[in-house]
Amino acid sequence: MAKYDVAIIGSGPGGYVTAIRAGELGLKTVVVEKDPFLGGTCLHVGCIPAKVLLHHAEIYDHFKNAAEYGFEVGELKINWANVLARKDKIVKKHAKGIEMLFKKNKVEFVQGWGRYAGPGRVSVERDGKKSEIEAANIILATGSEARSLPGVEPDSKTILTNREILQLPEIPKTMIVVGAGAVGVEFASIFNSFGTQVTILEMLPRVVPVEDEEISAELDKAFRKKGIQIHTDSTVESVKKDAKGVVVTFKHMDGTPQTLAAEKILIAVGRRPMTENCGLEKSKARLERGFLQVGPYMETDEKGLFAIGDIVAGFPQLAHAASMEGITAVTRMAGKPVQPVEKTRIPNATYCEPQIGSIGLTEKQARDAGYKVKIGKFPFVGNSKATILGSHGGFIKVVSDEAYGEVLGVHIIGPLATEILAEAATVLQLEGTVDDMMAMIHAHPTVWEAMGDAFASVRGLQINV
Repeated sequence: MAKYDVAIIGSGPGGYVTAIRAGELGLKTVVVEKDPFLGGTCLHVGCIPAKVLLHHAEIYDHFKNAAEYGFEVGELKINWANVLARKDKIVKKHAKGIEMLFKKNKVEFVQGWGRYAGPGRVSVERDGKKSEIEAANIILATGSEARSLPGVEPDSKTILTNREILQLPEIPKTMIVVGAGAVGVEFASIFNSFGTQVTILEMLPRVVPVEDEEISAELDKAFRKKGIQIHTDSTVESVKKDAKGVVVTFKHMDGTPQTLAAEKILIAVGRRPMTENCGLEKSKARLERGFLQVGPYMETDEKGLFAIGDIVAGFPQLAHAASMEGITAVTRMAGKPVQPVEKTRIPNATYCEPQIGSIGLTEKQARDAGYKVKIGKFPFVGNSKATILGSHGGFIKVVSDEAYGEVLGVHIIGPLATEILAEAATVLQLEGTVDDMMAMIHAHPTVWEAMGDAFASVRGLQINV
């Protein structure tokens, strides 16, 4: 029986990042992965392939508007097979990169279905054969899978999840997207750019419902301007396949039934934690609706058993959150100083067009928490680089504590929002104030300098509007 300091079940961005850091810290580490490749959902059928398609859609939008930039372009065609081939090439490259990083940091990889087998033990099953690994610490990083609607089964052709939609043999003429969270609006944005007539159905009152209300309203406006149809406060009653695709019956909040027909339907109603068949019945770990309860350093109620990523209760299902949770856990195991993960400092990035980036408290959350709030807001129309890019819609909103000027949250919709979000993450991590950020020199001309105006707007001192 092999013995390790830490055994990690799952090789997604939680598992593989954690393993590499554990190796760097000198911990003897093994990763158990059910698939023959490393990287998990995010790399193979989630974050990365979706962002490849979003980038291609952005390029295509630029070509469609070539005349505005002074270029004459002939007949513009999409070679969809080549788009998908580039996506697959990028995914394979980065999967190979993880393999190389494992070797560099002496991380071992065992393929098979891993289960918690009791204190300090992981059982691994592959092709009907079982083996066991001994480890002082065990981390579950098993991730999540797409939820569906009651009675609706994805079929890989017409009724799709995030997996199947990445392999469509051709661009559909019409598509219904159920769910207006990050996955739903990103794929709505992609296929709208490629010419699909997209309709979004969302059960809640607004799109991207976890974002600040003003961000939701701005995205709604931008999507409708692009021709995307949106029905909020709408509950799907049935999904029926026919010869042409699907027919969806849904009801608005007022109870009025409506039907929509489309070639394809994407079900994007959230993700289910993969905690079944993981051996948890042999532990003291507590589950809440399938999610694991953990302490500040990601340890469950079972000593030596940790959980990170999409399976953890109360944390957002985000790749970068999973990575930091794992880094926190193994740094603690190695006896090094480390801070617990602070939920309000986990950034959200949504890569639709326009992009959304946010971190910290929304205006409503800050007020509900008892803060006396002061808001600043700066529109990208006042930013010269945004105009150069031909993308000057949207704004930056700063939520601050009026008493001391502490920055409580930053919410961005517009050009490069997911990149300039970095400054917002920094100021929250360092507990900075509006005045700290006003004293920071922002390079000109950049989209990033709009952050300076946004912080100054809290004091009524923005320059460019």
